[in-house]
Amino acid sequence: MIFKSGDIVILIDSKNRKKTIVLDSNKTFYSHSGAILHSTIIGNSDASIVETDKGKKYLAISPLLRDFVLTMPRGAAVIYPKDAAVIVAYSDIKQDSKVLEAGVGSGSLSTFILKALGPNGSLTSYETRSEFAEIAKENVKRYFGKIPENWKVVLEDVKDAADFEFTHIILDMLSPWLPLARVSELLEAGGVLCTYVATTTQMSEQVEAIRASSKFTEPEAFEIMIRTWHLDGLAVRPDHRMPGHTGFLIFARKMATGSAPLVKRRKFNSINVSEQDEN
Repeated sequence: MIFKSGDIVILIDSKNRKKTIVLDSNKTFYSHSGAILHSTIIGNSDASIVETDKGKKYLAISPLLRDFVLTMPRGAAVIYPKDAAVIVAYSDIKQDSKVLEAGVGSGSLSTFILKALGPNGSLTSYETRSEFAEIAKENVKRYFGKIPENWKVVLEDVKDAADFEFTHIILDMLSPWLPLARVSELLEAGGVLCTYVATTTQMSEQVEAIRASSKFTEPEAFEIMIRTWHLDGLAVRPDHRMPGHTGFLIFARKMATGSAPLVKRRKFNSINVSEQDEN
């Protein structure tokens, strides 16, 4: 890849400090270590070394999606790459999927989903706050160079969603149990319901609501943590700091019409029954 005007580029110094720029032949990147004309980057190969007018070296490299998401302008908090990647892979979102997303945030997950979808797939994003929707649109446009034709942003509560059958529904909202009845009507049999929440109380509330609905398989929940490592010759150890908790992921599948989910034997239920029998 050869850099051209309009490309997004990350400049990385020897201390791994990063700055994201959009190349423009009329602009200059300034730092405490000097300046770099954008025109001196344009025409270079991806992953080239460039220098400031003071001789400071930077690696100029095209961003991966994970890099782009971490530096995008934000309205709402973003779904981090470690969670977004698992949502796409674990839900099995593929080229012909029809995905509904409730809560567009700053467009992080939307970008991951749209990249996984082919021209035959579609993403419909419901958002109640217009300012978040506009920020998400700008971020997605910035990444793809345009608004993808298979993406529709609806300024409406997902509880009021129009009739359509989806293969995947992803809820990233404060009270995801509230639209659950409508969600169960929109999701096809065997379809994947994924919920992203920040707290244990939200996770518990959503899991119990999914169970009580009798419309889904037994939910499973987990969180993703990444532990990076310090690598310096024979000094190999875990880093002292790590990306920890960001959110919980809850997955369930939609049951076929007329079929009830298998009931999981729950320890506290069996204890209550035993106590009642003894009384």
